[in-house]
Amino acid sequence: MSIGDLIANLARLAADRAIIDKTGLDATYDVHLEWVADALADDAGGTSIFSALQEQLGMKLESAKGPVDVLVIDGVERASAN
Repeated sequence: MSIGDLIANLARLAADRAIIDKTGLDATYDVHLEWVADALADDAGGTSIFSALQEQLGMKLESAKGPVDVLVIDGVERASAN
C-alpha cells in the first residue's frame, strides 16, 4: 500500500484528528501492523496503534497545529415540490 493509503486507514481510527502525510514517500510498501484498540491496550497489555506505528514501522505520529480543510453546513432545507 502507499503511505497515502496507510494514512487514510489511520484517519478512520483517529476520527477526531486530521492526519497529514509529511513523509515525502511515494512508493508502495508491504505493511503488517498489529495493535490492540486504545481502550483495551492498557487492560490487555497490548500495543496501542501509536506504539505499533513506531515500534513496527518506525513511523511516528506527531501532534501539531496547521491548516486543515473543513466543510461547514449552516443549514438544511427540504427541496421544493417544483
